[in-house]
Amino acid sequence: MSVIKEFISQVLASTITANRSHLLSFALVGSTILTGLTATSMTAQAAGLSDLFGNNSAAKSKFLPVDQAFQVVSSNKATSKGTLLSISFEITPGHYVYKDKLTLSFPKGISATPFTFSQSAVSIDDPTFGKVPVFTQRSVTATTTLITSNGKGAKNVPVIIGWQGCATAGLCYPPEKVKTKINIAAPRR
Repeated sequence: MSVIKEFISQVLASTITANRSHLLSFALVGSTILTGLTATSMTAQAAGLSDLFGNNSAAKSKFLPVDQAFQVVSSNKATSKGTLLSISFEITPGHYVYKDKLTLSFPKGISATPFTFSQSAVSIDDPTFGKVPVFTQRSVTATTTLITSNGKGAKNVPVIIGWQGCATAGLCYPPEKVKTKINIAAPRR
C-alpha cells in the first residue's frame, strides 16, 4: 500500500509540474502574440499617418501641404476712407476656402468694414461644418477698409488674418494665421 501511495504522489507531483510548465508556456506565447499584434497595429497607424503627411510621392499626390494648396498674399494701400486691405487666395483645384472662417484681429481702436469678395461663394454640405459657403475658384480676393477710431493715421498696426481651407479628397487643414503690420491712413474729409 505504501508503494501505491508513493507512486500516486510521484504521478501527482509530475502532473502539477507539467501543468505549471504548460501554463508558463501558454503565458509566454500569449504575451508574445499580444506584443506582435500591438506592434503591427502601431505600425499600421503610423503608415496611415505617413500616407497623409509623409514624404513619399503617393502622399504628396493625395494631400498637398497647406502652403502649396493655398497661396495667401495680403496688400494694402491708403485711400481717402482709410487703408484698403486686400487678401488674395490662389486656390489649387480640388481645394476650397471657408468664407466664414476669414477673420481679422487687430488692436483696440481699429475697425474694419465687412469683407467684399471678388467671387461669389458656393454652398456645400461640408462633412465638418454642414452647409457652408466656400470659395472653390482658382483666385479670390477679399477686401476691407481699416480705420482708426480717433480719425488719425497709425503706423505698423499688427493685424492677424485668420482663414481655413480643405481638400475635397477629405482633409480639412487646421486654421491658419498670417501676421502682418499695416500703416492705417487717416480718412480725408
